[in-house]
Amino acid sequence: MLSRTEAAYLAGIIDGEGTITLTKINRSENRRPVISIASTDKELLIYIQQLTGGYISSKKNYHPSFHKNSFSLIIKNKEDIFYLLKSIIPYLRIPQKIKRANLILHKYNIVTRRNGKYTPDALISKRQFEHDFFSS
Repeated sequence: MLSRTEAAYLAGIIDGEGTITLTKINRSENRRPVISIASTDKELLIYIQQLTGGYISSKKNYHPSFHKNSFSLIIKNKEDIFYLLKSIIPYLRIPQKIKRANLILHKYNIVTRRNGKYTPDALISKRQFEHDFFSS
């Protein structure tokens, strides 16, 4: 369980350097929630990873003499994302991130089928959810 201090700290990091989005791994699948945080401070991301799960990837540095190495913490596990969003939502300050967090928490499970098979009406609901999400 995150303490209030940890939740507020993570909300600040996500407000500033994070992304709450929906993404596809393959073309044929539907979008799923992802939270990512970019930083040049790998130790910071390791600390956050210990609190939230996820994995850290490094970004290609094409100009090492001009740029620091950069890393991203990527959280894809649905349970980790829901836990994190529930913990940080009272502390988020960026309206777009608050809206996206609320949409994931309150509508994602309603419009997402566990088996990935959608009736035409269910697929319309899923696409409307994605439209609402990205129009924020």
